[in-house]
Amino acid sequence: MAKKKNITKTDLISMYMDFVLEHNEDPKSVYKFSKDNNFDEALFYQSFTSFEAIKNEIFTVFFENTIDLLHKSEEFESFDARNQLLSFYYTFFEMLTANRSYVVYALKQQKNKLDAVKSLKGLKHGFTKFIDGLNIEKLDIKQERLEKIQNKALCETAWLQLVVTIKFWLDDSSAGFEKTDLFIEKSVNASFDVINIAPVKSVIDLGKFLFKEKMMQ
Repeated sequence: MAKKKNITKTDLISMYMDFVLEHNEDPKSVYKFSKDNNFDEALFYQSFTSFEAIKNEIFTVFFENTIDLLHKSEEFESFDARNQLLSFYYTFFEMLTANRSYVVYALKQQKNKLDAVKSLKGLKHGFTKFIDGLNIEKLDIKQERLEKIQNKALCETAWLQLVVTIKFWLDDSSAGFEKTDLFIEKSVNASFDVINIAPVKSVIDLGKFLFKEKMMQ
């Protein structure tokens, strides 16, 4: 049988996912993986440098497919930041559920937890960029350095929340992952309530007023 001449990233991802789900371990080498799938090893390196790179790409693809689906919805663009984030969560976890066997393998069954963390590197980059692009009202700090710290803290907190939610979903044994849906709703709403700056603004305005009044006395 003639070897395959064209192998796309999607082809390699599909082959890799099939292999690990059938064997419950990574392929022994790129050489063996390419030979078993009937293509030249060089074609693999045109898309990826290693199996670690494929793992990272898979979660990036989950994220990108989620964003694509969201932007196909006219309603999504009209949502406020809270509901856009909720929409992301529900769509993203539908994506994970459709590929649960692989996600469990990649994040829960791996002996080396550091490998699991590395697999989420691309997802973190995309997700924190998504959070940064949401119209989340923040304190208007007239200092560039402090604004950067505030934005970074918000993105890192949101990322931690997503990781915690993934862990909850991995351990969820409820029918249809109903508990995860409830966890998403409560945790996202709670996080927005915590960063709700309206009360903080009121305190600042009151402080400015009192300071002004005292200065005028």
